[in-house]
Amino acid sequence: GRILCLVGPPGVGKTFLARRLARLAMGEHDDSRIEFVQFHQSYAYEDFVMGLRPTAEGGFELRTGAFYDFCKKAEGDPDRTYYFIIDEINRGNLSKIFGELFMLIENDKRGPNNKLQLLYSRERFYVPSNVYLIGMMNTADRSLAMLDYALRRRFAFFDLRPGFDSKGFIAYRDSLGNPKLNNLLACTVKLNAAISDDDTLGDGFCIGHSYFCGMKAADVTDAKLSAIVEYELAPMLREYWFDEPSKVREWTDALRKSIK
Repeated sequence: GRILCLVGPPGVGKTFLARRLARLAMGEHDDSRIEFVQFHQSYAYEDFVMGLRPTAEGGFELRTGAFYDFCKKAEGDPDRTYYFIIDEINRGNLSKIFGELFMLIENDKRGPNNKLQLLYSRERFYVPSNVYLIGMMNTADRSLAMLDYALRRRFAFFDLRPGFDSKGFIAYRDSLGNPKLNNLLACTVKLNAAISDDDTLGDGFCIGHSYFCGMKAADVTDAKLSAIVEYELAPMLREYWFDEPSKVREWTDALRKSIK
């Protein structure tokens, strides 16, 4: 299919994988054919497709949005693939953002034979078949309703899990050769087991491996490890267990002890 959604908790590498998939599928490194947007509560159809925007003179003008412009670019280059990546796809009001394009992004509704008239213009528009969509969805965001069925039906969902036990991560960890980091990782794996077993949380709230990635041996100082605990992990635990301060203390202490 042309529509994929990567699903998982923070730090499992959704953004990294989305860009990597696009580049691999292209067979070359051409970022001009990748567009990246992030949905949020006030992101609208006008930002995505087109809408009236105020001008300095006090009037309004019709402006095109990110997805419209991207489709036009892809339409002019039909022999190559284009990748539109949407971060935090579950944060936006999807039916409001996609509007009539909900139908046009489906695999069998692509191309010039499936034109629809757009809301703000007389133009009849289609989504070219060389445009692929990759969505990313954070499972640890409590403020979100689950995706509406209209989107669920159109996307193929792929679950990403923390990769502490993957060959690549183990080789990376061993190459750093830092006992304190190893202790911290072991503690995080135990913490993830506790999060998974918690009825109010579950697998979708586990802590991802990317909080510990991208370091060289010289980077792994006591200050760096302490910063990961204090500024990345502890705030997340306070949010997860906002109603169980004793659990937050227990695990924050365990993480701090692991790097002493």
